[in-house]
Amino acid sequence: MYLPGDKESLERFELPEEQVLFSALPKDVLPIAIQDEHQYPVVITYEESAAGFFILHEGPDIGEFTANPHAMLLRSFSIDFRYQGQGIAKTAMLQLPNFMKSHFPGRNEVVLAVNKRNKAAQAVYLAAGFEDKGRLIDGPIGPQHIYHLQYKERVI
Repeated sequence: MYLPGDKESLERFELPEEQVLFSALPKDVLPIAIQDEHQYPVVITYEESAAGFFILHEGPDIGEFTANPHAMLLRSFSIDFRYQGQGIAKTAMLQLPNFMKSHFPGRNEVVLAVNKRNKAAQAVYLAAGFEDKGRLIDGPIGPQHIYHLQYKERVI
């Protein structure tokens, strides 16, 4: 999860121009996320540095992505350019079900929208177990696939 001490390293986060097209920089979405009780910023660490970032979003605003009341939307996922190509994105997504069970008990699905042209991100999500059920929605820069990652809730 995000801690205030992460803010400085997230402000130095770098993405190539072609990736900024598909995902916002953490410094641009973090101020909104920390003010919204339905959004949970998450920092991906690698060797004790902020290497990646995403937001988990719940509540009525995610209705266009799923009808599942036990789902959360994953948004603004990115890996700092300096850490790309090391498998961090795939590792983070493979760890997502256990992270969800630990931090958000009672949830059983993560959904996300990925631009139809963003083949690199699609490959990461599919390799981590997300499913494309064939649904497309209109996004800000073109059609987006809706991907689903279902998992069993933790039994308490």
